[in-house]
Amino acid sequence: MVILLILSIAVCALCIFFYLRICREIRFLCRQLDEIHDGSHIELSVSSRQKPLLLLCRRLNSILSARDASHIQYERGEKLLKQNITNLAHDIRTPLTGVSGYLQLALECGDAGKKEDYLLTVRRRLTELEDMLEKLFLYTKLTNETFAFPAESMKTVQILPLLGDCLLSLYTSFEEKGIVPEVCFESEDFQVQGDEDALRRVFLNLMQNALLHGTGNLFIRQEESPENRLVFENAIPEGANLNPRQIFDRFYKADTARRKGSSGLGLFIVRELMKRMGGDAEAELGEGTLRILLTFPPGS
Repeated sequence: MVILLILSIAVCALCIFFYLRICREIRFLCRQLDEIHDGSHIELSVSSRQKPLLLLCRRLNSILSARDASHIQYERGEKLLKQNITNLAHDIRTPLTGVSGYLQLALECGDAGKKEDYLLTVRRRLTELEDMLEKLFLYTKLTNETFAFPAESMKTVQILPLLGDCLLSLYTSFEEKGIVPEVCFESEDFQVQGDEDALRRVFLNLMQNALLHGTGNLFIRQEESPENRLVFENAIPEGANLNPRQIFDRFYKADTARRKGSSGLGLFIVRELMKRMGGDAEAELGEGTLRILLTFPPGS
């Protein structure tokens, strides 16, 4: 009996010892967590070699590490968003400032010829601004992952007439820059399944991209193998620092200078529209050329 009593007391003492030690480790962990809450970036640690405590410490460190990574990503996103808003405000303000200036010149000018030139410039700047705002509105729709084209809008569209209509709408811009678009189709009856308005926006964005950033003629051709696709190709400035992996990113601009009429959304909208229609858009860089490849959905 005495031996059993002594053993019972020893076991109780040992349990109390381990209990107090665990309580001490937990209090130590709590103090470390308080420090982290106050802004410290320490890593949690325990002096005990007990597996449950070590496992708890590792799990907590893993959670805290994931939280820190998420916070860093959030801060980067916030910084990028603020920068993009600043850039967009600048892009929108530029044509508005031009409109205001040329309108004032037109009001003060007594020469009928010059006044007409000023008013034509105002019209071009307003068209530029309207297109930029339309892209921004479309961008907000495309950032919604649930956005989809209604089934009734996905129809059979004949590409060549639509492409010709887009080219004609930009005739003056091509003429001003001395660009002669060259179109080559293996089949004039080339048709795809898609939303006609979305396809029009895709083609216009690619043409405007060539006008703003290209240095030579624009080539548009149909490729039937290995699959039906449309290729837009234009020369790019020597030494242009383009990254084909980033070229479709929202607000991406290869140059640091803010180009007139450029919002950095055009190619992002191209790829998103193509994907929402079941196709895709890719970019390839050749020797001084940029190629945008439009792949249409199966069955087109």
